[in-house]
Amino acid sequence: MRVEKKGISSQKAKAIKSFRRHVSSGKVDFFKTFGMDLVMGNREGVFLEDMDGHKKLFNLHCNGGVFNLGHRNPELIALLKDSLDRFDIGNHHLMSRMRADLAEQIAELMPGDLDYTVFGVSGGEAVDLAIKVARAWSGHVKIVSAKGGYHGHTGLAVATGDSRYSKPFGVPTAGFVQVPFGDLAALESAVEGDTAAVILETVPATMGIVVPNRDYLPAVRELCSRKGVLLILDEVQTGLGRTGRLWGFEHYGVVPDMVVLGKGLSGGLYPITATVLRAPLEKVFHEDPFIHISTFGGAEPGCCVAGRVLKISSDPAFLHRVNALAVDFRNCVTALQAKYADFLIGFRQLGLMMGLVFKGDISGQVVSKTAYDNDLLMVYANNDPSVCQLLPPLTMDSSRMAWVAERLDRAMAQARDFTFGRN
Repeated sequence: MRVEKKGISSQKAKAIKSFRRHVSSGKVDFFKTFGMDLVMGNREGVFLEDMDGHKKLFNLHCNGGVFNLGHRNPELIALLKDSLDRFDIGNHHLMSRMRADLAEQIAELMPGDLDYTVFGVSGGEAVDLAIKVARAWSGHVKIVSAKGGYHGHTGLAVATGDSRYSKPFGVPTAGFVQVPFGDLAALESAVEGDTAAVILETVPATMGIVVPNRDYLPAVRELCSRKGVLLILDEVQTGLGRTGRLWGFEHYGVVPDMVVLGKGLSGGLYPITATVLRAPLEKVFHEDPFIHISTFGGAEPGCCVAGRVLKISSDPAFLHRVNALAVDFRNCVTALQAKYADFLIGFRQLGLMMGLVFKGDISGQVVSKTAYDNDLLMVYANNDPSVCQLLPPLTMDSSRMAWVAERLDRAMAQARDFTFGRN
């Protein structure tokens, strides 16, 4: 596994130095150790370049779905520019036509009576709000989530995820319990009379792209309904066409009480997230509609972009292309599994939400590096580094598949040889 030591320009050196001194010295050290000290420069479509132009990566991670529609999507850029000629972020104290239009569009695309939306600027903020609504609605405090899951780094959201993200910052937040994902018996034991909600990612990404079996989420829905507990589904990564359907939970025929949306809703251009509530839950805000506010949540230019993202992502022709590309990736990975059967030991897939499972506890980390060396941006699953996430842009042209497959092949060969010391 080679470590690149190309010369860098004075401007890039200055950027790295400033990042080290004023943003994160730890990240600089991490990336320099592995010869991956790329500083983002030009980006377009499926590609991301180093600011020096020495490195050009095909983005097979998309920042967890932020770039579902590619980098700097021209249609979205044009729309954002137009919106900036007419709008600023707006005022959260006042009513907004742009927020109303986007919320109505979301409601029309959601099943059942998921009719109300509260906007935010980060997935963690949106999850925090969902938890607050669940506690206010139920009068209970306990929140049940999945071990190894991830819902953000903010105050309440971080308590639902793996303890590695909260433990360094002090005493654990009370009222949060975790059970193994997919273990219905453990969930049933945990959901007691003092439980406000169960929160799950439809497909836990940081856990390693763990695709639930067909019966699990329907059984969770039945359990929550039977016990009078709210079900929150985190679709920050699985939403907006990533799984081949507009919402990942559509594969399982369930209707949650709340849905959290983010990442791809931004079009990669303007931060916006959404907490979507069933109509009865909106009652939480009746007595005082200002008990939760987000100054920048639902900024009007962001609403314009998000509305177009929804229009594109819900188009049947677009979703058909996503599913066709998913077949291409399945065929590619099947061929690689045959070639590297002793190394690539599993493939998890729901549409274009995919995980490559490797032999060896840190093999996903190694593949992330060898993929980088072969001009592919891939990221291992932080809570299971034997898995490498595979999240290509949904707009990827199928004609690029052979190019990607060739580089994946090289990356796996190098990672296997490094991991097992082969010549």
